[in-house]
Amino acid sequence: MLAEPLAPESKTGTPEAGDDVLLRVNGLKTRFNQDGRVVTAVDGVTFDVRRGETLAIVGESGSGKSVTAMSILRLIPSPPGEITDGEILFNGKDILAMNDEEIRQMRGSDIAMIFQEPMTSMNPVLTIGRQLSEPMEVHNKGSRRSLREKCAELLRKVRIPDPESRLDAYPHQLSGGMRQRAMIAMGLACTPKLIIADEPTTALDVTVQAQILELLKDLTREHNSSMILITHDLGVVARYATRINVMYAGRIVEQGTSSEIFKDPRHPYTLGLMASIPRLDQPKGGRLIPINGQPPDLANLPKGCPFHPRCPYARDLCREERPPLTQVAGEHWKACWIDVKEVHANA
Repeated sequence: MLAEPLAPESKTGTPEAGDDVLLRVNGLKTRFNQDGRVVTAVDGVTFDVRRGETLAIVGESGSGKSVTAMSILRLIPSPPGEITDGEILFNGKDILAMNDEEIRQMRGSDIAMIFQEPMTSMNPVLTIGRQLSEPMEVHNKGSRRSLREKCAELLRKVRIPDPESRLDAYPHQLSGGMRQRAMIAMGLACTPKLIIADEPTTALDVTVQAQILELLKDLTREHNSSMILITHDLGVVARYATRINVMYAGRIVEQGTSSEIFKDPRHPYTLGLMASIPRLDQPKGGRLIPINGQPPDLANLPKGCPFHPRCPYARDLCREERPPLTQVAGEHWKACWIDVKEVHANA
């Protein structure tokens, strides 16, 4: 039999960070007004990014990962979107309190974003060299002649062959992997302290994916930059992330170090994500276990825990009350009324 819901642990709230924090997000809420419906895409998210680390944000499409990243850089289109609550502190400065000129100076220089699809993120009528040099021109990083040399060096760093000739190429003249490398070069142009990589290997074959991710890892180490890696691929997370935030319905439902979460997952959604990916150690002919149901309508979330309609462990308490983030151990936190470890032990 499955165990009844446990009372929440005594220590609740959100994790506290140390002095090595580069970015701190507290209680962030972002919503969109669409045809009279209010969609809360990010709902009270709290986390921090430490200097030199890679933090992964994982979850299904629509869980709020990309909107969280766009909110950090204040790229939410208004209307229909708006940041309604919370604070975003970068090196102790509140990004939400900055004026337009201050946030423009921060974008690219201190915080850079590598977007998901280069063909829609890059300007098709400008050369690679022109697009690479633009952030350095905006932030006064050198003369036009020296900028071309710097651009060629950036392409060389991201391992694009014959970089000088590639500067005069247009995005459509490069392969998908080359375009993604050019996007990474643009993100690194001003040596930012924080890089946000939003699904940086989507639509690339597995060989190129590995090359891109190794490249990002090497470059962030070289510049001692922090990175937020947004992905749905837990294999990528296991290899490259220091810590993990698991998001569902705009909220963080589990967070902790990579080792804590992979060795001892405590949220049913995290367990579902892990069970739904192929493993080399599975028996031949073994089947993947999908997460039943669909992600919820963010404009009409169910009462209680938003995951309960899809959760195999849901009880009455789950249907009535939203669970807070509660400390499991160390840096490991979960938002669930059920102790899934005890459930499996008693099954």
